[in-house]
Amino acid sequence: MTVPFLKLDQVYKTFGNQPVLKGVSLEVMPGETLVVLGMSGTGKSVTLQHLVGFIKPDSGRVFVQGEDITDFSEEALTAIRRKVAYVFQSNALFDSLTVFENVAFALQNSSHRYSYDEVAAKVREKLELVRLAEATDLLPSDLSTGMKKRVAIARALAAEPECLLYDEPTTGVDPLIAKQVTALIKELDDRLHLTSIVVTHDMKCARKIANRIAFLHQGEIIFYGTFPEMEHSSHPIVRNFLPER
Repeated sequence: MTVPFLKLDQVYKTFGNQPVLKGVSLEVMPGETLVVLGMSGTGKSVTLQHLVGFIKPDSGRVFVQGEDITDFSEEALTAIRRKVAYVFQSNALFDSLTVFENVAFALQNSSHRYSYDEVAAKVREKLELVRLAEATDLLPSDLSTGMKKRVAIARALAAEPECLLYDEPTTGVDPLIAKQVTALIKELDDRLHLTSIVVTHDMKCARKIANRIAFLHQGEIIFYGTFPEMEHSSHPIVRNFLPER
């Protein structure tokens, strides 16, 4: 029996007096792309952040490759974050570092000691994957929004993780860039056989890349299935989210 790569089991989280997650359970199988859909403020990003230990649940358990990481220390989570990389909505690039240095950062802070030539080769490889091989010496301020997105993805790929978590990858970009970022996510998943979770409210992105959809509403998953199944859902919240035909 195949063990899920990622799993949340009855995760609850409250901030202050506000419940954000109310018993969220989900599984992502190896090589699968799960899209977490829902309106703003429903707990999508909070769900994602539990999977790498950025946030600890009030109750419930978090598993990576069958290992319960819920109570892991920051030191122990370092190894998990080499397997499961996070692409931030804001990109989180270092403004004072070049594109090369931003992508190299994960390698230079790894437990493995890479030579400069090894780092340079890996950085070039990842930038070529996102079609930015010519941008090594540029600073983030020199980049378009779409280019920053691609650098953030290259940096996440640098340590060769088995899983990528994307937090709203098409938010804040125009429709053309959103289409390009979506196509890149799909291409990388297919080419590198990655396991992925993509948090979004972009239906075009979801349709293109999702093997399955988890629809989150007010801290609860109200639909779990494929995109075609979602299109035929009778749940009124899900139906209202779908574009008119």
